[in-house]
Parts: sequence; C-alpha cells; structure tokens
Amino acid sequence: MPGDLFSPGTILIIATICAALSGLPMLLPRVPAATGQVVAIFFMLVATLSGVSAAVTVLITGRTELFVLPWTLPFDSCLFGVDPLSAWFLLPIFLIPGCAALYARTYWHADHYPHNVRKMTFFFGLMTGTMSGVVLARDSISFLFAWEVMALAAYFLISTEDEKPEVNAAGTLYMITTHIGTLGLFALFPLLNLYTGSWLFPVAGSLDASSPIATALFLTALFGFGMKAGIMPLHIWLPSAHANAPSHVSAAMSGVILKVGIYGLIRTLSFFNAVPLWWGCLVLVLGVVSGVVGVAFAIGQHDLKRLLAYHSIENIGIIFMGIGVALVGQTIGSSAMMMLGMAGALLHVLNHAIFKALLFLGAGSVIHACGTREIDLLGGVARRLPYTALLFGVGAVAICGLPPLNGFVSELLIYLGFFRGIQGAGIAAAAAALAAPALALVGGLAVACFVKVYGIVFLGVPRSDEHAARHEAGWQMLLPMTLLALLCVFIGLAPVLFEGLLQRASLIAVPSVLAGGGQPLAELVPLPMVTIMGGTLLALLALLFLWYRYRLHAAPVGETVTWGCGYQRPMARIQYSASSFAQMLTGLFSFVLKPQVHKPAVVGIFPRRAAFHSHVPESVLELVYIPALERLYERFIPIRKLQNGILQQYVLYILITLIVLLMSDYF
Repeated sequence: MPGDLFSPGTILIIATICAALSGLPMLLPRVPAATGQVVAIFFMLVATLSGVSAAVTVLITGRTELFVLPWTLPFDSCLFGVDPLSAWFLLPIFLIPGCAALYARTYWHADHYPHNVRKMTFFFGLMTGTMSGVVLARDSISFLFAWEVMALAAYFLISTEDEKPEVNAAGTLYMITTHIGTLGLFALFPLLNLYTGSWLFPVAGSLDASSPIATALFLTALFGFGMKAGIMPLHIWLPSAHANAPSHVSAAMSGVILKVGIYGLIRTLSFFNAVPLWWGCLVLVLGVVSGVVGVAFAIGQHDLKRLLAYHSIENIGIIFMGIGVALVGQTIGSSAMMMLGMAGALLHVLNHAIFKALLFLGAGSVIHACGTREIDLLGGVARRLPYTALLFGVGAVAICGLPPLNGFVSELLIYLGFFRGIQGAGIAAAAAALAAPALALVGGLAVACFVKVYGIVFLGVPRSDEHAARHEAGWQMLLPMTLLALLCVFIGLAPVLFEGLLQRASLIAVPSVLAGGGQPLAELVPLPMVTIMGGTLLALLALLFLWYRYRLHAAPVGETVTWGCGYQRPMARIQYSASSFAQMLTGLFSFVLKPQVHKPAVVGIFPRRAAFHSHVPESVLELVYIPALERLYERFIPIRKLQNGILQQYVLYILITLIVLLMSDYF
C-alpha cells in the first residue's frame, strides 16, 4: 500500500541501507577520492534527515511496526521492527554520524589523507548502518549478524592510521575485547532460546526473573553488553580506542556505539518481570564505580582525547545508575522510581551522545590547528580559535551537569529517582541514599576536570611556537559543532517538549509501570519550572556579561601577561600543567589510580638539566588483566603442545570428538 511505503519503519530501513552503503563509491578505483567523499557525505546526510524524522514520528505516535524477512536458514524468520524504545536510540545513531561525516570533509579531507580516506569513509557508513540494524533487529540471529559487522567496522575505523604502533595496539585490544564480549552474547541468545523456545525476542515483561536461567541471562547480558558500553571493569578497550581513532570517529563511537551496548542491556531487561533486588543493586553499584572512578581517571590524564574517553566511562556510569534505580523500583513496586530512573537514563543516553560528540569534535578542531592532543603542549588556543573555544565551553558545561544545559535535566531525573527511593525502607532505601551523594561527587569532579582542561588548553598563552594554534576551523567543522551546541541549550531550556517522547520509550523498557498505575512523567518532574529557572539563569548570565563589557570599556586599558605569578620575567613554562592542576585530586584517589611519578635527581651546586614526569596508568588493564593473563598463559603452556601444526593429529582430534558425541547420544 502507498501508505505503508512511507511509514516510519520503512523510512528507517531505507535510511539504514542508505547509511550503510554511503561509502560504497569509495571502493571504486575510478571514482576520485574527493568526489567519493562528497557523495558519501550526501547520502549520510540524507540518512540522517530521514532517520531522525522517522524516529521522531515513531516517538510522537507511539506506534510499533514489524517487518518479516523469510529465509531458508535453520532458524526462525528474520524479524525487524521499530517501537518507541528503539526509536529513541535511533536519534543519536543517525544524528551524530551525520554531523561527523560533514565534519570529516575538512578534518579528514581526501586530498590530505589519500592512503586511508577510502577505507575510513566506507567503514564509517557501514558502522552507522549496522548500529541501526542492531537496534531494529527483533530476533537473535539478525541481531548477532548486525552486531558483528558493527564491531568489525569499528575496528577498521580505529585502525585508520595503522602505520602507527599505538594505533595498531589500540585496534588489537579493541578486537580482542569486543569478541570476548560477543562470546557473552553467544551464551545469552541460546539461553534465551532455551527459555522461550524461539530465536525471536520475547514480549516485554513476559519472562519470570526468579528462575536460575533468568539469572544466567542477566549476567551474560550484563557482561556482553557491558563490555560494549564500557562499564568498569570491562572498559579497558575504550580509552586507547577513542584516543587513537580520528576525532570524528571518536565522536561517533563515544556518542553512539557505547549506547548500542546500553540498548542491548535495556532491551534484555525489558523481557523480565519481578526482577530480584540484587539485579538493580548490582547495576547501581557498577554505575557508581564507573562514575566516580571514571572521572577520577579523567582528571589525571595528559592526553585531551583520552581524558574525554574516560568521561565517557563516567557518563555510562550515570546511565547505569538510572537503570539501577528503575530496576530497584521494579522490585519494590515503586512506579515513580521506575519512571524517573529509566527516563533519566534514556535522556542521558541522548544528552551524552550530543555533548560528548561536541567535545570530541572540538578536540579535533584543536588538534587540527595545533598538531597535538597533549594538554601540556597547548595553551592560549581561544585567541586563535574563538568559535571552537565557545562551542567546547558549551559542551564542557553540559557534561558537568550544570544548568541551564541538557546534562542537568537528565541528572535531575536520576536524582529525583534516588530521592523517591530514600523515602522507602530496607536495602533499596540504603542503596539510593548512598548513590545520590556519589552522583553529586561525580558532578563536582567533572567540574574540576573541565576547569583544568579549559584553563590549560584555551586560556593562558601558547607554551610553544610549534603547537600554537594557527587557524580557526572551517565552516564544515563549525556547523556540526554549532548544531550540537544548540541542541544542548534547547534540551536544557525546553525539556518539557521531550516529556511525552521519554515516557513512551520508558514504558517499553519497564512495562510494569503501567501495572503499578504510576503517575506520568509530567506529574513527577516540574519540567516547566526547569524551563523557567533555566531561562532566568540564562538571562541573568547575559545581563552579567553585558554589565562586564560595559565596565571593561569604561575602565582604563592596560596590557600584561597572564599567569605571571609575581615573577618579573614570566614565561609560558610557569603556567599550570595537567599534572600540577590535578595533583591533589589524583593523590586523593591514588589507591585506585596508582599514579607513577618520576622525580629528577638534583645533585651538586650546578645540577644538570632535569625533568619531572608523572603518569596515570590504566591500572585495571596494566595491573590486573595483563598480569592475570600472563599467569594464565604460563599455566597453559603444556596444553599448547597439542597445537603443533601436524594435520594428521588435528584430524585425530576431530575423530575423537565425533566418537565422544556419538557415544553421548547413545547413552
């Protein structure tokens, strides 16, 4: 029917295919790389506009559409579909890659990167299409197929500059960890098939969570999807991958691909009813640990992009806190906790995608102009890059959860969920009472971290002529950043416009809210008051700025150096460094961060030239995982003798396996 041809679900499938094939012209040698890049950007923008509009339509109407694709494989039918929950995740899936693709036209221009732009452009579109495919899948087999292609495409994007050893190491670590996480999904979906008798996803709220197999499903989902989301301690691939990928790829990965893991976990949890209390407490604890420790690691970083990567871990922790609140509310029958927790988590999914993509694109603009991402080599960037400095500042305020921007609204919903939990009794009240100050601590540490970043990178004076900012970004880089910054302001000032969309998506994630006869989100949160207070605050800031400009023009004008610190001949080297600014905070968390300090040996009346160096290692990877794997490798050395390369011996192994299987069937 003509009406079905233009239904939101059909448009989403077309947008998915359009995004996945957008980079196909780059595989044709006769097509010039610059021309192919423009074509790819055009199709990606078409996919973005159509995909976002169709997802918004689904959220407004609340409709659900299913599409069946018959196949001859020995499984159930291939089923795709869209509902408000998947539509909510499709918003960042189409929005962020579209902005990143336009940004790449200048940042990663085909004329400047002829050796890898074809590969990068093709796999960027493929990753976007398969992320959408994961969210649209409604059966285990098509989900796993899209999931694996997405993982492989992300690997090739991380390894874009594979001539660099550190990039190869980051890509290898990502490949290993993503397939370990996929092993968890290979256990999850057969267990789900064993429980339901079908490869199709069960109806929301249809499974009993009290059985042992339900516990196995929860743990395997938490492991497999938590690895992709980057929750601690499964985050070890994330800092190096996001730091070494091109900045627009980092924006898409941090802003979107992590959220695909969040989607998988929420979708799996939606299958169950009457979840045990320890499910919610475990998710809540993981969120608190990731939030606090993630931001602590971020404070100690010297690499601008690695610092932003650790903030992704922090914000994934905040999302887990919201999910944990919703699960605890489901256990104790609090519809308010369910709605506030899940709505806060879902809104933070979108908010984090927006402001984290803005920050990574801003970091890319700094790297593009200065040629380094080392914080201690930067300084005074705002003078040459005023628009980038302004837009990065918007993202910094948003990620710190400060009003009147979008990060404040989603964290407010989670706070209100905690306060509802505190009003109860027992373990649920204790968990909420402990998590609320942890979220406040995360916000305070985030403010300290971005004061450090903004002050050292954008303020002060350049620390070296080699890495002084040369030029402002072009319009193709500034336009996507401006759009994302405006969205940060728009969601922060008008959250009431998202109330109905959030409620429809949350009811799919926790359908038991309806069974409890809970209040709608509009009655639980004074969103109009948030708009009024945010608008008032913004107006006061504008008046303060105008008053400051007036006083500045009326005052006598003089020039002096910044960061003088009372010295007669100040120099750039006496400015605060990343280490000196963060020394006190990294010292407070030294029991987790394990900072490494290399102090110079100053001896003699006329000591030699010396240098001080400090480093915060990836302690979970370097001090836990690698030593454990080395010991495991040593223990299994005798077994490795079985893998000797003799073909006849491998055939013998297969024969023995077949005999054992036949005998097991006989008995």
